[in-house]
Amino acid sequence: MEPAINVAQLIKTFGKIKGKPVRKALDIAALTVMPGEMVALIGASGSGKSTLLRHVAGLVAADPGAESRIAVHGSCVQSAGRVAPDIRRRRRDIGFVFQQFNLVERLPVLTNVLAGMLGRVPLWRSLPGLFTEPERRLALHALARVGIAELAGQRASTLSGGQQQRAAIARTLVQRARVILADEPIASLDPESSRRVMEILARINREDGTTIVVSLHQVDYALNYCERVVGLHEGKIVYDGPSATVSKELLRDLYGSELDDIEIPAAISQRVDPRRQPGHGRLPTGVTAEATA
Repeated sequence: MEPAINVAQLIKTFGKIKGKPVRKALDIAALTVMPGEMVALIGASGSGKSTLLRHVAGLVAADPGAESRIAVHGSCVQSAGRVAPDIRRRRRDIGFVFQQFNLVERLPVLTNVLAGMLGRVPLWRSLPGLFTEPERRLALHALARVGIAELAGQRASTLSGGQQQRAAIARTLVQRARVILADEPIASLDPESSRRVMEILARINREDGTTIVVSLHQVDYALNYCERVVGLHEGKIVYDGPSATVSKELLRDLYGSELDDIEIPAAISQRVDPRRQPGHGRLPTGVTAEATA
């Protein structure tokens, strides 16, 4: 089966002093996500979670390198540090849910959701926003799936944060995205809104078979809603395996002192570090349990 997402030899550095890079934001040898998976990216602030998602979406180009390549469902998003020339067409299959919703606040919710069709409708219709009645019904159905169909006519600015995020998810449904990348989608939401947003993403994954990769700072949500976890530390993958085996020792290595401010299930404290159990968690190529202990 062809991977939904395939990342190889991804390196990204930021900042230069006398022409030399000063900070390596990403250094990923390989990452593969199969169709229908729901994967959580976890790690401390600055670990590279958001940067990785933006590279997969083709919003950021990697450092130049002959071996660097990112593909989504076999379609090249970027290679050797260059984003594909037809990236807008390739992004049709990639929905992106931003932390700050990215809605046009002065426009109605329905219009914001219909924006998900802009990559698929003719230019002459997309510029003035001339959508057909079947397209509007599709957008209303998407809003119904996320539980806010009754708000279709309201300006986006009148919605709560949780409602705006649900509208943003509905936009990816209208887009018919085969892959949804969600960048800290619940970071600014209250616990109840966070739960609803994560349940909606999990339901879309389960019912539609949509591949979902979500970066989360909230470890408890990552472990509760995603069967697979990829742990990032200083731009490198230090753990890739089942969420059911993530231990407090692993989280301490990922978050350091930040862990004291993170809510984690009490049961995790009783788990053995999966990196010490061969076969339980997938480690990146060249990384051993001893090296990460």
